[in-house]
Amino acid sequence: MKPTLLRLALALVLLPWLWGPASAEDVGFPDLGSAIPGHKDVTYLDLGKMVIPDLAPNADGFYHGTLPIEMRHIEGPDGGGSPPETSSLPNAAVLLIKAGGKDRLTMLFDLGDSPDSAEGYAVLALYDLTGKPTLLDAVNVAVDRSTYFREPNKLSVGAGDDVLITMSTHFNSSQGYVITPLIMVRNDKFELIDMIYTFDERLCTYSRKQDIAFRTIPGSQPHAAFKVTVIDATIPSGDSCDDAPPKASSKDISVIYRWNKKASRYVAGSNALKRLSAENEKRF
Repeated sequence: MKPTLLRLALALVLLPWLWGPASAEDVGFPDLGSAIPGHKDVTYLDLGKMVIPDLAPNADGFYHGTLPIEMRHIEGPDGGGSPPETSSLPNAAVLLIKAGGKDRLTMLFDLGDSPDSAEGYAVLALYDLTGKPTLLDAVNVAVDRSTYFREPNKLSVGAGDDVLITMSTHFNSSQGYVITPLIMVRNDKFELIDMIYTFDERLCTYSRKQDIAFRTIPGSQPHAAFKVTVIDATIPSGDSCDDAPPKASSKDISVIYRWNKKASRYVAGSNALKRLSAENEKRF
């Protein structure tokens, strides 16, 4: 099986086990050859070519291209690896957002494995469609092997601003590693708010699963506070094993992010999620 098809097949099979069904309410996967709303002569492929100039359909039903344009990594100059020399993808994820009071369109292209990094390479692109479609920004948001938008995909923090939620992951037969970047758009550029690290594990006697919930806290404008909660649950399997199963349990680890006017960015109210990441690392 081709690497791209294998990645797609594994994602379709294992993602429901790790995180539950993805929401289709906001994220779309249109045919890249179809026209974008309000621009009958412009297709999603045309937008894709602003990122991968030679992107084109092939007889196998996939879109193929070589190197994307140069871009930074969302973590900064020391983050990420090089893009693959060639990419093959069936489509791209499309998400409409609000940024600075304006309507914007984002597209997420998972280009596959990086040749010099354990991480993959995934492009998050920002477009202005109010006039002639324009690429405003593009960043590599891959922080693990495979990258997607993560439900609920975006979080409204005001009448004119959304926080984007992506995730990167890799998994084996019994473990799932997930990194969830929180990203906002300021002055039509992507900025990282924080990274959330979670770890799922399935053993003979039990499984331990860490889901994430997001909630805006009504109040301050234009940048409302929001709460991120990791639900850390241990679930006995009921199988007969050599080891005694642990008791069923669940705990919430929550952090509130508030806008800091002086720093001009969101700041976490505690290091609880960083402590969870350190605890998870000891279980790897």
